[in-house]
Amino acid sequence: MPRLVIHRLPMAHPGDVSALATLIAGGTVPAASIRAVIGKTEGNGGLNDFTRGYFTQSLMQLLARETGEAAEDLAARIPCVLSGGTEGVLSPHYVVFAVEEAAGEAGLAIGTAFGPPVAPGDVGNDAQIARVADAVRAAMADAGIADASDIALVQVKSPAGGPGLLLRSVAGGAMGAALALGDVPAEEARGAALLERLDLFSPRVSASAGVEVERDEVVVLGKAPGWAPGLRMAVRAMADALDLRAVQSAFRAAGLETDPDVPEAQRPRIRAVLAKGEPDRTLRIRGQRHTMLGDTDIDAQRHLRGAVGAVIAAVAGDGRIFVSGGAAHQGPPGGGLVAVIAAEVA
Repeated sequence: MPRLVIHRLPMAHPGDVSALATLIAGGTVPAASIRAVIGKTEGNGGLNDFTRGYFTQSLMQLLARETGEAAEDLAARIPCVLSGGTEGVLSPHYVVFAVEEAAGEAGLAIGTAFGPPVAPGDVGNDAQIARVADAVRAAMADAGIADASDIALVQVKSPAGGPGLLLRSVAGGAMGAALALGDVPAEEARGAALLERLDLFSPRVSASAGVEVERDEVVVLGKAPGWAPGLRMAVRAMADALDLRAVQSAFRAAGLETDPDVPEAQRPRIRAVLAKGEPDRTLRIRGQRHTMLGDTDIDAQRHLRGAVGAVIAAVAGDGRIFVSGGAAHQGPPGGGLVAVIAAEVA
């Protein structure tokens, strides 16, 4: 039966896949076993961020050489979800999700799916919400997860749709996943609610968008029968960008100590840390004014990634944190979520 194996790897530059190449060459990660990749590149995270496409191209070329498959075919079945922007203490890295055979009864499972090609501008609307919901259901079936309550996290990557549409596309992807999970009722999961009804959200969805993808890409992680144990995953909603308690709770629920940070001896067990955050639209955090949304020199999402990344990295003791801005419908308004995957103690 399958077992999910996760490797968190560094990158020296946006096209660097040498760490994965070494694992493949040594037989640790067979190229054909790779199901998905989620990572942080050092670009600006905007529409003109070339680093995401550069990394994806390098990754698919490596896998094409190793598997003999065409790079375009690999890109059509292996989601590569990248967030640009490693502000502050965040470190460029990528997380490789692979599947191997092992014994067991129930463990952390992975499922993936792609939606149909998206026409330019066809995002941030009812059509995108329906497309993503269908893709999430397909990814659940791929993982063997029948009950949405067994899903820990859904990661969505959607086409950006063009200037002015990036955040609407992020919101549309999040709403579609929330609909599929049953966290937002069908009658309310509509395009008119995007970026407006921030009370409609799922605490189990992380969504982003970029010009480097042409279809909605979905990765589902959750518990399923027939998957071998070995990994623990915990997800917690963050009430705001300073929610240290939620961060510590996620690490503890994944089987790690936090006093106040993860002990150095336990840090090698951390396989992935994924987070979403959103500048609070009230322009205040815990009653105090913030200027993220009014700064004309630095984009609000860059402020956000730097701040939330520092809070989480301080607990993890490691800057390899996937922090993505634009968290509408992904956790409480002005907050977000944090997910931790760790290896269980042998």
